[in-house]
Amino acid sequence: MPQKIRVLVVDDSALMRGLLSQMIATAPDMEVVGAAPDAPTAREMIKALNPDVLTLDVQMPKMDGLEFLERLMRLRPMPVVMVSSFTEAGSETTLKALELGAIDFIGKPRSDGGRSMENYAEELIDKIRAAKGARLRRPAAASAAMSTVKPAVAPKAGLGNSGKIIFLGASTGGTEAIKDFLLGVPADCPPILIVQHMPEAFTASFARRLDSLCAPRVIEAQGNEKVEPGTVYIAPGHSHMQIKRTTNGYAIELASTPPVNRHRPSVDVLFDSAASLVGRKAIGVILTGMGKDGAQGLLRMRQAGARTFGQDEGSCVVYGMPREAYLIGAVEEQYPLDEIARRVLAAAPA
Repeated sequence: MPQKIRVLVVDDSALMRGLLSQMIATAPDMEVVGAAPDAPTAREMIKALNPDVLTLDVQMPKMDGLEFLERLMRLRPMPVVMVSSFTEAGSETTLKALELGAIDFIGKPRSDGGRSMENYAEELIDKIRAAKGARLRRPAAASAAMSTVKPAVAPKAGLGNSGKIIFLGASTGGTEAIKDFLLGVPADCPPILIVQHMPEAFTASFARRLDSLCAPRVIEAQGNEKVEPGTVYIAPGHSHMQIKRTTNGYAIELASTPPVNRHRPSVDVLFDSAASLVGRKAIGVILTGMGKDGAQGLLRMRQAGARTFGQDEGSCVVYGMPREAYLIGAVEEQYPLDEIARRVLAAAPA
């Protein structure tokens, strides 16, 4: 019988520790080995219990989640899923935590509507399961991770006017992978449309953070924006994002239709619109992520004449979405993360 995933829950709220522990315990392949109210207690429990995965509260007394995470990833690296409040401050801190080495995050469960506790528990369990099998990244140093200096990336002659449009999808591990991809992209890049699986409270902060770090302009899509070179459009967490034709080019279209592959925004929805409307002028990119969202859409893009690229297994935090796309023939070329931007840009003028 396979060994169960050993989980340590860290949260300053006794109610939250109990709730998360109960949810995790419903999974037959998991066991909660302990629950800690603060970082010093968690440190001792990690030594004594040797858990496989940690769920970590962002805001805690004595030592906040960020400081504890930075020390943990330096001294005893292990898979961590952050549990964050749905606030602007919470989303900013969570993004920093992902830069420091956390595998994934989930918002705290809420009783004010939205989704059911059963759906929340299912997502939490999925994220812990993925974290157990994830590849630990080398964390960014705190000072570098929190830098807000835009880089100078040499322009690529004619790229912005090539008529090509880049469509990109990612999930688990994607916030850092997207950042790394965009750090290799010049300010005069073709338009880039991105779906990252993320709750709506987090996508605006994600776009602002990328905008502060990357050469192109990065915005959270609001709908009906003209698709222009030198701009990166991040799908908001509440809506599917598609591209639509207008009388003078293309524009962004948002839709609050039901989730696809359990996600809204869905990568498949974005890629399907690219296949239908942009065809051989499109470039599809699928990065690290859990599940299979985007695989079928990328295949349809390739069948429509688009160039398609996938992140390779060795550089993925979770080789799920790129693997599914690769297995069905949707990925034309597969590269490590540090090569993909260069390869995509090389295909843009073609």
